[in-house]
Amino acid sequence: MDAIIRTIDPARLERERRAEQDIAPAQPHAELLNVEGVGLADTIVFQHPVVTLSEGRRERARILAPGATGPSGAPYKMLRTQVLRRLGSLNANTLAVLSAASGEGKTLTAINLAIAIAADLSHTALLVDLDLRNPSVHRRLGIEPKTGIEDCLQQRRPVYEAMVKLAGYDRLTILPARSRVDQSSELISAQRMSELILELRTRYANRVLIFDLPPVLLADDALAFSKNVQAGLFVVTEGRTERQGLTRSLELLDKLTIIGTVLNGSREDVGGYY
Repeated sequence: MDAIIRTIDPARLERERRAEQDIAPAQPHAELLNVEGVGLADTIVFQHPVVTLSEGRRERARILAPGATGPSGAPYKMLRTQVLRRLGSLNANTLAVLSAASGEGKTLTAINLAIAIAADLSHTALLVDLDLRNPSVHRRLGIEPKTGIEDCLQQRRPVYEAMVKLAGYDRLTILPARSRVDQSSELISAQRMSELILELRTRYANRVLIFDLPPVLLADDALAFSKNVQAGLFVVTEGRTERQGLTRSLELLDKLTIIGTVLNGSREDVGGYY
C-alpha cells in the first residue's frame, strides 16, 4: 500500500485537477480516485465523455452487453476468471493481448475480456489501444476521440483527456488511439510510455489494464512494449494460426510471462448448460 501511495504526487494531481476545470465534455462522467489509505477528502474527480453503444452496433461488432450478460458472455466470463486467477498469482494487473498475425480476433478478444473483467464487482478495467499501426478499438465501439493515447505520449497531454466511458459499462474505461502513428514502436518504448504505464497501474488498486497490441510478427511494437507489461495472452484461430508463427512469437517474447492462449473459431461443440 505504501508503494502505491508514494507513486501519487499530490502536487501533480492538484495541477491536473485545476487543468481539468478548463475541460467541459458534452457528456461528463465522474471517475473517483479511490486508493486504499487515502480519504475521500483527497479524492480527485475526472470528467470523461460518455459514448452510447447502440444495440445494433454492439451486435454487429459482436461486443458483449453490459455486465457480459447473455450466452456470448459465458465463455468470456470463464476466460476472465482464469485470467484474474493467473494475474493474481503473479501479483500483476497489466495484460497484453497478442497474436502472431493479423485477423486472429485479437482486438475483439481484448474488448470483450475488458468488459467481462469490468463485470466483476471486485475489479475495474482499462482497455488501452496500443495498436498504433492500425488502431481499431475506437471504430468498433463507435468512438470518435478528439484526443488519443498518442497525443498523451507525443504532446504529454494528461491521460484523462483521452479516456472515454461507455454508457452502461460502469467499471470500464477506454483509452483509445486516434490515428495511425509512424515509428510507433519507438513511441511506445520511450520513457514517457513507462511513466504513463506506472501512473495507470498505481492509481487504482483494483484496476486491470488490458493492452491491444499489433501482431507480433508484423512489427516490433509488441516486443518493444513487452518491458512495460507483466503478462501476455495469445489469441489463435483454429485453421488459421500457423504453429511456426506462434512458436516464433513465443520465442521473441521469451522474457514475458504468457498466461495462456485463447482459441477462436473452434469447430468443437462445447454444448450448453442453461
